Amino acid sequence: MRLEKCWFCSSTCYPGHGMTFVRNDGQCFRFCRSKCHKNFKMKKNPRKTAWTKAFRKMRGKEMVLDSSFEFEKKRNRPQKYDREKMAVTLRAMKKVAEIKEKRERTFIKKRILATKKTHEKVANLKELKQSIHVLGPAAEKIKEKVLSKDTERMQEDA
Repeated sequence: MRLEKCWFCSSTCYPGHGMTFVRNDGQCFRFCRSKCHKNFKMKKNPRKTAWTKAFRKMRGKEMVLDSSFEFEKKRNRPQKYDREKMAVTLRAMKKVAEIKEKRERTFIKKRILATKKTHEKVANLKELKQSIHVLGPAAEKIKEKVLSKDTERMQEDA
């Protein structure tokens, strides 16, 4: 059973599902569902479409650089069947899957921690702006620093 990857969204195309588009030059494009096929026909860029794998990788939401991805590459070299080699391969596949899951978990944890830190900083700045009068006259210097940093951020964002 051969599992193909969808050209548009990179999800798996199971046998008997989806559709194939063959261009005049002979290049085949596999699509997992009509949604992907229609977006391809509309000449949409998968990197600019929010629900695709390419978009997520480009925005840093998915793991991009990982050595375990090298094992998933397509190989079309026929090999002689060897039962022992098959058993070793299956064990290695399980081990690689475990390693991959562990790396994904750490990646997600790091992303969550980074977003929590930025949310805390924003909340602290907001509270400081609202209750600056409590600190008294010495807080004017702090207020000026905070306002200058905010204007710098706004200029960088624009």
